Order: sequence, then C-alpha cells, then structure tokens
Amino acid sequence: MFRQLFDPASSTYTYLLGDTASGEALLIDPVFEHERRDVALLRELGLHLRASLDTHVHADHVTGAWLLKERCGSQILLSEQSNALNADRLLRHGERVAFGERYLEVRATPGHTSGCLTYVLDDQSMAFTGDCLLIRGCGRTDFQQGSPQLLYQSVQQQILSLPPTCLLYPGHDYRGLTVTSVAEEQRFNPRLGGSSNEADFTGYMNNLGLPHPKLMDIAVPANLRCGRPGVQALVEQAWAPLTFTFSGIWEIQPAVLAEVTGGVSGGVQLIDVREPAEFSDALGHIAGARLLPLSQLAEHAAELIAAKRPVVVICRSGTRSAQAAVLLQKAGLTQVANLAGGMLRWRAEQLPVEGNATQ
Repeated sequence: MFRQLFDPASSTYTYLLGDTASGEALLIDPVFEHERRDVALLRELGLHLRASLDTHVHADHVTGAWLLKERCGSQILLSEQSNALNADRLLRHGERVAFGERYLEVRATPGHTSGCLTYVLDDQSMAFTGDCLLIRGCGRTDFQQGSPQLLYQSVQQQILSLPPTCLLYPGHDYRGLTVTSVAEEQRFNPRLGGSSNEADFTGYMNNLGLPHPKLMDIAVPANLRCGRPGVQALVEQAWAPLTFTFSGIWEIQPAVLAEVTGGVSGGVQLIDVREPAEFSDALGHIAGARLLPLSQLAEHAAELIAAKRPVVVICRSGTRSAQAAVLLQKAGLTQVANLAGGMLRWRAEQLPVEGNATQ
C-alpha cells in the first residue's frame, strides 16, 4: 500500500508505505503540522505505524516524527551522521528497515547534507531520494556540510545505478510534479544526467547563489531534536479542528471558527487582544468578541479559566494573539487557540465583522 501526501507550505512530500498482510507501515519525511492528517489516514487504512523515517535533517520544515511517536508509539529513524537527539535508531548504509514482510534498503547519499539517506524498496521498484535527487534537479550543497562532489557521487553510485524502471520519489517539488524514474533522470536531468560529469556539476552548484531557507533557524534545531517541541505537555483539544504549531500553541482557521461559532459565541470565548482604537477600526471585530488588550490579559486569566469554555484569542495578524495564547497556557488554561492570520485573514476570507469596518 502506497500513498503520496503533500504539504503546500513547504512543498514537502510525505510517503506512506504499508504492508497489507501485517498492517505495519512506515512514514517517510512526515511534517509536524500534518500529524493529525497522517494518523487519521493510518487509522482509516487499518495500518499501524512502525516507524517514521527522515531522509535528512530538514531546513525548510519541522519533522512530525516526535509527535507520531507520542501518538502511535512508532520509532524515529534517521542517519547516524545527523547527530540528532531523541532518535530510536540511527541508520547506516546497507541496513534494512522492515515493515511486515517488506523492507526498505538504506543507502547513504551525502552531499545535500552530510546525513542524507535514500530509501529503496526491496524489489527496487521505487526509491525515496529526499533532497538528493529532485525531479530534473537536486538539493543545494552550500550548507549543513553539503558537498557538490559528494552529491554527484551519491546520485550516480547509489540512485542512478538502480534499474532504469525504478520510480524515484523526491522530498520536494515546486511545480506540481510527483514522480520520475531512473531512466528519465539519466537522460533529462540538466545537472546530473546526460554527459554531465563531476566537474560540470560542481561548477554549476558552486554558482547557484541561493538565499538560505526562511525557516532554517527554526527547522534545523528542531529537527536535531527529531521534532520534539519545546513544551512539556501536549494537551489534546477536541472542541474544534485545530492545528498544533511547533511554537507550542494551537491555531484555529478563520473558516473553522466561523463554523464553530455559527454566528453565536456562546460556546467559545472570543478574546480580542488589540488596543481599543483597533477594535473598531477599518478591520472591525468579530461579533461577540470581548476586548481585552494584551497588556490587561494576565489579570483576567483566572476569570477566563473559571468560565470553563474554550478561548480563541484574536489580534490584527495573529502575532500578539499568539503571545496571548502562550500567556493563557502558562496561567493554566488548557483550551485556548490562536486565530490564524488574525483579523487580516478573517477579512480576506470575507467573513462577517462588526464595528466601523469598511465593507
């Protein structure tokens, strides 16, 4: 059983492999924000997650490995060269990762980072290349101990040496492409295919001049912890469909909040933490929202907890309200969520407002 999943924020592919006879499954490159999606899919397909595998320490998103271990009891696997904490098994070249009667062969493919791995299915019908080999491209080599020489050798010796019909599934694609093959990349990859040699490839990669990934300063340290958040407990919230962010807060999307409240905030406390002048400015405010500026929120925390109703905190963009959510969590409020994108996104989605908002 095979499924290809996608994270639009980072253009990351997550891959589910399941052995139908035993019900055991593996997830390759899970994304932190999609843990609930992945667990739901496993449940619906009747699969038990044996392990999550990362192809490398990512710089553009946070792995979901730790969350999946907490939820499913699965193991965390990645390269021994990653120097990561919290892993259950550090993989070496040539090892096998079993799931039921099937297995993945581990191939060390350094070059994008020093700890990159490619996972090859036992019958060599498919391989999961992470960022080493992309569709008509490859991962960059200018940080995390990257090396164009090593990457060239890795791809040629460990990936393009597979049977021509072997399907290759990359860690990312930014154009909507989903799969390629060894034969295609040998022929059409402009960096690594055709008559390109190591000198050609090295010269190309050394002159890319790309900016560093936007989330690098957050993602790399987080992934060196295998995605374990910097919060002590992860309290589940079942009162609405929420997303848990790596910063340690829950978020609710505007459309979801509109559906949950149904125009009536009786079941949810809507707390707007902007200043009074903003409450009735051009953005307006959500019907039923209570104005409690961030500077005054702490003194009202006990009152909000005593109400025993979930709290959604709101601001202009979601920044101040994220701080408000953390404040309320520390005060002991377990059911609290930040309105993702704040009033800016609420208005962008043309949801109803009150106040002096321009329509």
